[in-house]
Amino acid sequence: MVVVITGASAGIGRVTAWEFAKQGAKVVLLARSTEQLEGAKKEVEEYGGKALTIVTDVADAGQVEAAAELAEREFGPIDVWINNAMSSIFSPFKKITADEFKRITEVTYLGTVYGTMSALKRMLPRNKGSIVFVGSALAYRGIPLQSAYCGAKHAAEGFYDSLRTELLHDKSNIKTCMVQLPGVNTTQFGWVLSKLPNKPKPIGKVYKPEVAAKAIVFAASHNRREIFVGYPTYQAIIGNKIAPWLGDWVLAKKGYKEQQTSEPVEPDRKNNVWQPVDEDRGAYGPFDNIAADKS
Repeated sequence: MVVVITGASAGIGRVTAWEFAKQGAKVVLLARSTEQLEGAKKEVEEYGGKALTIVTDVADAGQVEAAAELAEREFGPIDVWINNAMSSIFSPFKKITADEFKRITEVTYLGTVYGTMSALKRMLPRNKGSIVFVGSALAYRGIPLQSAYCGAKHAAEGFYDSLRTELLHDKSNIKTCMVQLPGVNTTQFGWVLSKLPNKPKPIGKVYKPEVAAKAIVFAASHNRREIFVGYPTYQAIIGNKIAPWLGDWVLAKKGYKEQQTSEPVEPDRKNNVWQPVDEDRGAYGPFDNIAADKS
């Protein structure tokens, strides 16, 4: 089995690579950081898989296509493509620049589109394969301080809905699934661009990356339309359908405080919006002590 994972050098993507490696898969790891990719590759091999690392910025369609071509040349036909790469910014909308908003959209939304294009280019002629979209409860319910990310995830959800109906119309055998996630304890909270006074944190209940990774691996082999992970995901989606006004009120009142720790942001804090933070921080964020290991 050949699996391509975007955003594979850290967090959910990295742990998902471990799970596929345990099945003996050939895992193609796409991300921007050479150092982090090498760390992820070593772990995949330790778990029993084979790994190929390709430095790729998913916001560049040409780089994504070149990575897909190299993946098939080295490992053979791609069986599974995981659209996982993302970027975000924690900030009131009024403080975000046009270039910052554009960059988050290009990585989180267009990166998913470009990955899907390259995957389908190879899967459609064979009429087989699986594409998994790593989504979020925020694809259904926007929250304050993450307008760029929420907008990109809403766009990805709409794109996925449209694509799935086209594949159904064509009676394609290609499987698709979107995995909607709650807050997960990943490294992104240590390098996300933040304009808040205190360090950013996930909102609501937090889960370990393994919870997300196992759902993604399951999605790759089951033709489910969507998989909702964790009670907070159901709460956000159903609550927004029943009483969106209540969500507005609660988030306006509590959403700012609940997305920040009590620790001030370091003045020299690095972020990975434009360039990767080229040091290997592994897969986990700083909230492991409160992260749940079951959904």
